[in-house]
Amino acid sequence: MRITGYRCLVTVHEWGRPVGDVNGVIAGGITEVPVVLLETDEGLTGVGLGGHADVHRVFPALEGQDPRAVTSLYDRMLSHVFKSGHGGSTFGTIGALDMALWDLKAKLAGEPLWRTLGAADRFVPGYASGLEYALTDEELVAFYEGWARRGFTGAKVKGGLDLDRDVRRLAAVRDVLRANTSRPALMYDVNESWGRHQAVRSARRVEEDVDLTWIEEPVRRWDVAGHRAVTTGARAAVASGENLTGLEHFRPLLDAGAVDVVQTGSVWGITHFLRVATVAFGHNLPVSPVGYNANPVAHAAAAVPNHLATEIQDLAWPVGLRVDQEIADGGIVLGDAPGLGIEVDEDRIAAHTASGRWSVVAGPHVRPADAGLRLAPQA
Repeated sequence: MRITGYRCLVTVHEWGRPVGDVNGVIAGGITEVPVVLLETDEGLTGVGLGGHADVHRVFPALEGQDPRAVTSLYDRMLSHVFKSGHGGSTFGTIGALDMALWDLKAKLAGEPLWRTLGAADRFVPGYASGLEYALTDEELVAFYEGWARRGFTGAKVKGGLDLDRDVRRLAAVRDVLRANTSRPALMYDVNESWGRHQAVRSARRVEEDVDLTWIEEPVRRWDVAGHRAVTTGARAAVASGENLTGLEHFRPLLDAGAVDVVQTGSVWGITHFLRVATVAFGHNLPVSPVGYNANPVAHAAAAVPNHLATEIQDLAWPVGLRVDQEIADGGIVLGDAPGLGIEVDEDRIAAHTASGRWSVVAGPHVRPADAGLRLAPQA
């Protein structure tokens, strides 16, 4: 079998509510979901999800190759772009293609990817999330009540600007989840909005009223000293890593003991997650992938010994995608469909007229000019 080509599609996810974080909000609640289809000479197609703007530059590393050599092809893609670097959209492209390669490998084996990767159990523990920063307090409670009905005992709340508001919302979500446990796990995500000068003080202020499981991305993703200050100054664990690309970016944080929960971005692919999980395991640390459409990295999460919990951001799927998994019992129940279990209905995608964009000026992918430069969060 040889790789012969690729096709690119874009569908959308319709959240039915505003989505975003302290950096910005997509008010219309519709976001794009890029899809890359990797074609072979035997008619089998691999599905990869995530941005792949550099596919024209990266694909020559795969053309004519046997798709079963997934990890070798991953390194081949990295080598193909080594002079210009593999950060940003290039790393996302490699991740989407890597996802499609793993999908092909498991389909060739006639089994779901979690089986191919050696997992013994189809259940993946998760925590509820939802990019819910723009919801009112009442809407927030109603939103997490839906997750509580599905057995969830942990949830993430976005914040970072108004600490009084954050404490109020964290406590409200805690009370909702007490329907399932007396000690809900609360994750507090400030999305790099604090500066090092205020991070410890802000974390301690929130912890006066709420027992946090972890504080996520308290400072800039590469700030080793800042992360280390929070790990030593706050009671909660510090989680970070979703925006880091490549093991070389994780090493300084891990070597300094600056992170307690190692995160990976789902859009960076399966191989990236597996390698980061191995490095974290070597440091006796748990790993937790952040959420993404159709939860593709959940298959890999099921197979690593140090997986803690996977972020799950919505209960619905993007338009035109059928996904063989169920959100139940506080996690993801993976199915038996071969590969990632994702079927793409191209006709439905083509007929759908709604469009959305993550990278708008008011959205969460654009950093505000004063982020990290405030003397203190609002109170």
